[in-house]
Amino acid sequence: MDFNVKKLASDAGVFFTRAVQFTEEKLGQAEKTELDPHLENLITRADGTRNWTEKILRQTEVLLQPNPIDHTGARIEEFIYDKLDKKLPSKVTNAELLGQYMLDAANEFGPETPYGSTLITVGEYQKRLGGAEREFLHTSAVTFLTPLRNFLEGDWRTISKERRLLENRRLDLDICKARLKKAKQAEAKAAAAPDFQETRPRNYVLSASASALLSEEVDKAEHELRVAQTEFDRQAEVTRLLLEGISSTHLNHLRCLHDFAEAQATYYAQCHHYVQDLQRELNRCANAAPPPLPSAAVCPNPVSSAFLSGPSSPGATVSSSSSQRSNTLTMEQTQPPVTGTRKAKVLYDYDAHDASELSLLADELITVYTVPGMDPDWLIGARGNEKGKVPVTYLELLS
Repeated sequence: MDFNVKKLASDAGVFFTRAVQFTEEKLGQAEKTELDPHLENLITRADGTRNWTEKILRQTEVLLQPNPIDHTGARIEEFIYDKLDKKLPSKVTNAELLGQYMLDAANEFGPETPYGSTLITVGEYQKRLGGAEREFLHTSAVTFLTPLRNFLEGDWRTISKERRLLENRRLDLDICKARLKKAKQAEAKAAAAPDFQETRPRNYVLSASASALLSEEVDKAEHELRVAQTEFDRQAEVTRLLLEGISSTHLNHLRCLHDFAEAQATYYAQCHHYVQDLQRELNRCANAAPPPLPSAAVCPNPVSSAFLSGPSSPGATVSSSSSQRSNTLTMEQTQPPVTGTRKAKVLYDYDAHDASELSLLADELITVYTVPGMDPDWLIGARGNEKGKVPVTYLELLS
């Protein structure tokens, strides 16, 4: 118990002495040992690294999880799993949840209805988009967020601890310098003071004893200064080696940044692919649906008029119908396109879904044109003797 009390008193004395030295330095009443310029530059660089790493980490978390405190209690869940040192289970993304709601709604409204079947199509693609998002979040957390967090919670804490120790060693060194300076000033003052050995021999003895004490005080202060200088130099070297490791940290974060950008590119490419497929599915469903009856349908067609006008010979009726179909086919075959033919470069591979479409290969050149009444998202593509519908989003139209 006595040892602990003595140690506590000693630590308190050291802390008080350092606090006095630090305060006098701030007030300009005490000298301060300046660090090596190279070490100062390393400290400044390390502080900047820590500052910007914290900002990048926080903003990346906001980007990947804009609303962490939601109805699922995501932040609390992450905190609990982190304290238990267990892996956080994969959560359902908002897109996946939306897709599931659409599928449930389709089952209630009837999957065979136009609205229900469309809900199923869009819901399935929303779930695919959600799966791609979940994979992107996982990859970003492993390859980018975790290394940044490890630096702040591991390497930077070690660096901060050694820097605090270096600051204490510097304060101890300056305290020893001030103590030695005061001891030498006291010794010089005692040596310059007049003695009284001629009139009072006893005062001469006291003066010699005081001079010896002051000399011992100077020797003790010099010894303490040498010890403090050695400890300071050693700690400065340890801190310098740790701070120079910031360069390796930058290289590691550079690799992580490349991985993060690659994960983003993969994620957005998947989303683009899924959305393009969804658009094609919706367009195909729209084209397959029976068109609404035009207003002209209320008018009798020529065939009906023939029946209503009176009796006629069966041969005439058949002849009239055949002639009508022949004229219709001739018009469809000879009907010119609304716009002239143009060359187009294929951007992505495309597999035809039925006989009316034309398969495409990336980077090939084809001829395209449009016809009246055609969906604006599609064109007629021609490659040699092959013709078929092609999606506009897969093409780059050339002048």
